[in-house]
Amino acid sequence: MGFPTHRLRRLRRTEALRWMVQETCVRLENLVMPLFVRPGENLSRPIAPMPGQMQFSIDLLVEQCQELEALGIPGILLFGIPEEKDSTGASASDKNGIVQRAVRAIKDKCQRLLVITDVCLCEYTDHGHCGLLREVRGQMEVDNDRTLKRLAEIAVSHADAGADLVAPSDMMDGRVAAIRNALDKHDFEYVPIMSYAAKFASSFYGPFREAAESPPAFGDRKSYQQSCRNADEAMREIALDVEEGADIVMIKPALAYLDIVYRASQRFDLPIACYSVSGEYAMLKAAAQNGWLNEPGTVMEALIGMKRAGARIIITYFAKDVAEWIRAERIGVAPDGLPPGKAPETE
Repeated sequence: MGFPTHRLRRLRRTEALRWMVQETCVRLENLVMPLFVRPGENLSRPIAPMPGQMQFSIDLLVEQCQELEALGIPGILLFGIPEEKDSTGASASDKNGIVQRAVRAIKDKCQRLLVITDVCLCEYTDHGHCGLLREVRGQMEVDNDRTLKRLAEIAVSHADAGADLVAPSDMMDGRVAAIRNALDKHDFEYVPIMSYAAKFASSFYGPFREAAESPPAFGDRKSYQQSCRNADEAMREIALDVEEGADIVMIKPALAYLDIVYRASQRFDLPIACYSVSGEYAMLKAAAQNGWLNEPGTVMEALIGMKRAGARIIITYFAKDVAEWIRAERIGVAPDGLPPGKAPETE
């Protein structure tokens, strides 16, 4: 039977009723905040294409983490910018490297905060690629197999510093198994791996290259990151990482790849994460600053879309904003993310 017996608008008449019957809810427990740490003291350097985001020295990074912990954000994803770069990214696995020192400082002050570390070489190499290089027929290319040992060394050094999870983002074939074997060998079998399992060669990464100071000195990363045209290949990438021992798999970026998030959530019986990347943040932030979009409403709608697609974990630069909006009751209980009392915009 249809209308008039069934009137779906009955359950939309009041805010309390809409909240009661909502199917999808984004909670603070779902969110992870990316942070960038660099050498120095009392330093917070704005990231121009990402308004509101900073590179922090360790002392101010710890203060930021304390704020996030107090707001109820459960975890951070940490990226390091080293003092020196070289062809092998030697400082990436240094026990006194920027990330290792930052992890120890954070864990000393924030016992409840989950510290996830990015495992890659692009921030640490002078060529900006995610692995070691070799020359093949006069061309420089990433040497997949030699890179695996370096990635494993980095992951072990992060675990030794106190990282709760390690997150390889390099997209080398076989790196999850290499990291899992190295962690287990060094008695870190309890440290999970959150793999960037389907990481696409995306134009949405533009602002991140400035944030992490990691643009490639030549060429691009299309030989190891995935093509945006290939969904079945993404499933193969994820399946291989699961087989190698990944505990959580991530899809990156998020908004343009929600079909991949959905397919992964339906096929794989382990937590699915997605990374709402710098370009997604920059677009929404710029539109909000120009008055073209309602920022809280649009951000929450985007995050709800990610959760609805099947992501249990959402890595987003808006995590702190969401927590502060909730604390200030600017969003309250409105399931569409709009401040209480403000009517939704219609077309």
